[in-house]
Amino acid sequence: MKQRVAAMVLAGWMVAGSCPLWAADTVELSTRVSGVVETVWVKPGQRVKKGALLLRLDRTVLQAHLAEATAEQARAQADAGEARRERERAQELYKRTVSSTSELDAATLLDARAQATLAVARARRVIAQKNLQDAELKAPLDGVVSAVPGGPGTVVAADCQTKPLIVFSPSP
Repeated sequence: MKQRVAAMVLAGWMVAGSCPLWAADTVELSTRVSGVVETVWVKPGQRVKKGALLLRLDRTVLQAHLAEATAEQARAQADAGEARRERERAQELYKRTVSSTSELDAATLLDARAQATLAVARARRVIAQKNLQDAELKAPLDGVVSAVPGGPGTVVAADCQTKPLIVFSPSP
């Protein structure tokens, strides 16, 4: 029941009736990532469709983070492959009673650590890719650009309370 009430409130409907509680006249938009506005593709009064590109941040640093994360993932993948082969070799030697349990345990631990490092590297790469995508601000729905307070050169600090870069009025 709580989820239904919350959904109704978010949709703008009163719980006790069917009349609208509120409707957003404007939506203030900003990027999820920090950076410097490079290009603004819209002007006040311009009609845009959902998904239209509104502005883009300078992506130089974000592309470098993605390249770094990609290299880290490649290194972790190579290390994980080597650790897996070492574990397999240690298992084979243990089966032949040529090596001790401690050597097998050490190889197994090294393999587990390498797999964990690879998982972290993959996650960092996904985050870097997402941050690069989020450097582009797109229209969340059809509407009209009301104002563009964030022009080229505007610094966006996403970790702080961000100021709007685009003020957007949804189409009725």
